[in-house]
Amino acid sequence: MSFAPLFAAPAVVQIHAFLALAAVVLTVIILTLRKGSRLHRKLGWTWVLMMAAVALSSFWINQLRWVGPFGPTHILSVITLVSLVGGVRAARRHDRRRHARIMRALVFGALVVAGGFTLLPGRIMHAVVFATTF
Repeated sequence: MSFAPLFAAPAVVQIHAFLALAAVVLTVIILTLRKGSRLHRKLGWTWVLMMAAVALSSFWINQLRWVGPFGPTHILSVITLVSLVGGVRAARRHDRRRHARIMRALVFGALVVAGGFTLLPGRIMHAVVFATTF
């Protein structure tokens, strides 16, 4: 593992990656807390803001392009932003089931699946994890 390829990347890529990694760590912490506790809510808001920043920062990363500067990552970013609003709305309405379902889907789709795609050969995080040249 070598962080050199990430440190050599543009600042927006670094911000995007470090926020995403921090969101993964924060996810684990939040899942260990009592649901609905004050700390769960505070860290949950932090997680929502981090995920929003990760999604928004992706619009300045244009390595994979389908239509103009936009690619599959940007579709996921829009879905993430809409889902964050839905998850927060469900929590504020005390609809715990819907909140949990949306947040689990976000963790799976936006962190696990999207994170998995960053490990494909030719991507920066593949170079970081497998210490290959980029």
